[in-house]
Amino acid sequence: MHLGDFIKGIRVLDLGQYLPGPGAAQILADMGADVLKVEPPAGDPLRKLDPVNGGAVESVSPYYRTVNAGKRVLALDLKSETGKGAFATLAAAADVLIESFRPGAMDRLGFGRDRLKAINPRLVHLALSGYGQTGPRALDSGHDINYVAASGALSASGPTWPPLADHAAAQFAALAILGALVGRGRTGEGAFIDASLAETVLGWQGWSLTAASVGAAPQPESNVLNGGAAYYRVYATKDGGRVTLGAIEPPFWKNFCAAVGRDNWIARQNEPLPQTALIADVAALFAARTRAEWDATLGTVDCCYGPVLGYAEVAADPQVAVRGLVRAGDGAVQVAFPALVDGRPPEPRAPYRDVTAEQALKAWAPPE
Repeated sequence: MHLGDFIKGIRVLDLGQYLPGPGAAQILADMGADVLKVEPPAGDPLRKLDPVNGGAVESVSPYYRTVNAGKRVLALDLKSETGKGAFATLAAAADVLIESFRPGAMDRLGFGRDRLKAINPRLVHLALSGYGQTGPRALDSGHDINYVAASGALSASGPTWPPLADHAAAQFAALAILGALVGRGRTGEGAFIDASLAETVLGWQGWSLTAASVGAAPQPESNVLNGGAAYYRVYATKDGGRVTLGAIEPPFWKNFCAAVGRDNWIARQNEPLPQTALIADVAALFAARTRAEWDATLGTVDCCYGPVLGYAEVAADPQVAVRGLVRAGDGAVQVAFPALVDGRPPEPRAPYRDVTAEQALKAWAPPE
């Protein structure tokens, strides 16, 4: 079986903008779904986003091309009677609808939860919002940094790149939709899924909330995984490069210490956190050589060492190259669905394709 055969025949209406909703739809497209992205007449704002300076671009942004590859795109005015009629027909033929409006927006357009269920009882409708469809913050505006902050995660780290909540929510949304489709296969009924970006990141906070409940909430650079341990950190090298060390297990730490001629550090692995003194010693060690020298010294040592690759280095990295997931084309660099099925990487995504309402309706029309 090929990845593109997993859910072949499933029809998805993607009403999302920017990254989270369209990202979820693209995951489904990678697995074989027929995704029709519906945009307002002015288009998804991502079309004009300059990926370098954040301003506007004259042509279609490569960011837009990246997240919407593999889809057909339809401009439709859902505030007009003609647009509403076309959308109702499409919703009746769809298996999945993904939208990322603020709560209440779909109701104002005339396509709230009850209306969509009446049009298509088998529809899996996923509403992806910032904070969820209910609660005191349901209508609040926000972006990735706000959602990560609301989960508690930002208190132990810092702003993330790429945007953590956006990507996490896209993956969770796709997972929830796939589960609902499996359930529909048993019951014949669709589902309404209320998902949020903030709660997606909140769902990863079980460890941190457990620690906080006993008075040990993680603080920046305080615990093993966020910089408090000398054996699990990013270090600067002599030439301005950076390297990673992830020697959590004692055998890895022992191998590292032996390879760098510091056997006296082996017993120091369990010093109390944060390991300020040991961190300073290891930092001084790494700062004495270039990244290339450390690659030569530690690259074959079983100690969880690795260089921090710049984006310009990633595609040429031998491991990345042999897996075949990074591809350039259509004015953007695509990273394929990150899994090989039966030893084969996914097929390249086709560029997005603008279609008319007539073409979209004809493609999803019931067989005569």
